[in-house]
Amino acid sequence: MVYHSSFVEEDGITKACGCPLLPLKSHIKGPAPASNPGKIDIVDEAITFFRANVFFRNFDIKSPADKLLIYLTFYINVALKRLEGCRTLAVGTKAIINLGLEKVPVPGDLGFPFPGLFALPQSQDEAAFCSARGTSIYSGITSIEALLRPCMTLRCRSYANSK
Repeated sequence: MVYHSSFVEEDGITKACGCPLLPLKSHIKGPAPASNPGKIDIVDEAITFFRANVFFRNFDIKSPADKLLIYLTFYINVALKRLEGCRTLAVGTKAIINLGLEKVPVPGDLGFPFPGLFALPQSQDEAAFCSARGTSIYSGITSIEALLRPCMTLRCRSYANSK
């Protein structure tokens, strides 16, 4: 069963390229509003649902937040691949931070992984807004322990135990 986002309320939510700018628990300022530290944000939801959702080829989109959940599932997969060769927590943390500092492709860019899922930016400002949004989302995924929680492979378990 595919897990959908619980962030279906669209009232008062700003969108860029059809992507909702949901509150994030992040220490880095960006276009997304700050989330209450005690509440679950979209990044927490993506990490929690990652293990189940990664196996589905088709995903019925029920809200714009589901599009963001698909994008975050992809990003978590990229982050876990970056952690594969890391032997220590320090090296893994550096790899995740460096991944968060990379240029974020926006809809319409050559390297964007989901052409057609999000609307193309209508202006340079919207493209810059989407890129800044991606950077702030990536900064929310800086906890290696949070990333490894849904990962049940032997390599990930041995990595988590080696700290």
